Amino acid sequence: MYHFIQKFHSGWAYLALLILVVAVVNSLIGLFSKKDFTSKDRKIALFALIAIHIQLLVGIILYFVSPLGLDSFGQMQDKALRLTSLEHPLINIIAIVLITIGWSKHKKFVSSESKFKTFSIFYGIGLLLILSRIPWKLWL
Repeated sequence: MYHFIQKFHSGWAYLALLILVVAVVNSLIGLFSKKDFTSKDRKIALFALIAIHIQLLVGIILYFVSPLGLDSFGQMQDKALRLTSLEHPLINIIAIVLITIGWSKHKKFVSSESKFKTFSIFYGIGLLLILSRIPWKLWL
């Protein structure tokens, strides 16, 4: 079961990151081109939010069924182990919280510029945080 969840977590990450990148690029294009915020823009941001939350749920399950999991906290000198057992989950949870805040805040705004700006900032910072803590050596 562990290996299936691990492969699913890695595979779904490609899709989740792709959708998140599309949402950030779409919001930046909308912001700089001063276009109207449409239901298409809202759906792109919503799909990114859903994909990232699914990734979080699978990651939490993986964390608790992993043979490394909670037992690895005594071995924080090992950089790779620290990345996968502490830094990756913690920073990605922070990133997902920021993305969720961005989704919630956009609802309060009326102007298209404010909505695109909110998505650009919160989704963009979330994307950068996620990319900073991916265990690239294990993933690629």
